[in-house]
Amino acid sequence: MNGHRRERGAALLTAMIIVTLVSTLAAAMVWQQYRAVQVEGAERARTQAALILQGALDWARLILREDARANLNQPVDHLGEVWAVPLAEARLSTFLAADRSNNSEDGPEAFLSGSIDDAQARYNLRNLTVGITVPPDELRALQRICDSVGVPVDVATQLAESLRLALGAPGAGQPSKNTPLMPPSLDQLGWLGISASHIDRLRPRVILLPVATPLNLNTASLELLATVFDGMDLATAQRLVQARKRNFFQAVKDVRSLLPASAVIADNRASVSSNFFEIRGRLRLEDRLLEEHSLVQRVGLDMVVKYRQRQNLLAPTP
Repeated sequence: MNGHRRERGAALLTAMIIVTLVSTLAAAMVWQQYRAVQVEGAERARTQAALILQGALDWARLILREDARANLNQPVDHLGEVWAVPLAEARLSTFLAADRSNNSEDGPEAFLSGSIDDAQARYNLRNLTVGITVPPDELRALQRICDSVGVPVDVATQLAESLRLALGAPGAGQPSKNTPLMPPSLDQLGWLGISASHIDRLRPRVILLPVATPLNLNTASLELLATVFDGMDLATAQRLVQARKRNFFQAVKDVRSLLPASAVIADNRASVSSNFFEIRGRLRLEDRLLEEHSLVQRVGLDMVVKYRQRQNLLAPTP
């Protein structure tokens, strides 16, 4: 009798162990399947986002190419052109509505916005690296810019010397183990010992491009026009801004007639057209928010992408 009870107890225990093992294995399989679906969904979303942002970049490049084609005989870039109009956030189905073969209800909820900005509307720090020594007029320009945004003026000298050393410019000294790396953009100016707060204050006024460039008088801000050139002030800069609103400048000589005798604008430091543009695209895709920042150089009718940077501003909810 006792033997039968022990056998039934052992059988029951074995059955319970088997049920537990099966339940554990089943739960593990369900969890693995769930994670696989999650990973697949995330990968699909990344692929969709990459394709959409690539399409936005190609669209912006096409706009710039057509602008160059329209101004081929007399290159001019100003804020009244198509490229200067930002794209307000719009649902992607809006762009697909013309194609009746596309069902706007089938795809994910996606909203796109973006802008094209003239990179030569800001002061180019690369101008400090031209020549055997720091060009005095470029250094004075950066010092005035620093002063106007509340950054110590000695930061201008630090930037000029560090950039020349990192680039290996003539007269910058021999490279050593302490030679800083050349920053690819403003975001990396910290490599040269510039604080994050100073970078943020300078960001609206300066940029770091691959080559030295003149300032576009048609697109530069009032504050930059007043600080970049010797002998300029806010009143003169305001006069230039009002004049270009009425009729954009077609040549640098158009500007000189509006300047006082004390103002000096050298031909190599100013222009009315641009070759570098920043393209920004922002995508809301379901529960993701991504932003892409690209720098393109316009060489004739070719739009060359110099760098691209993508940032995930809002991670998906778990």
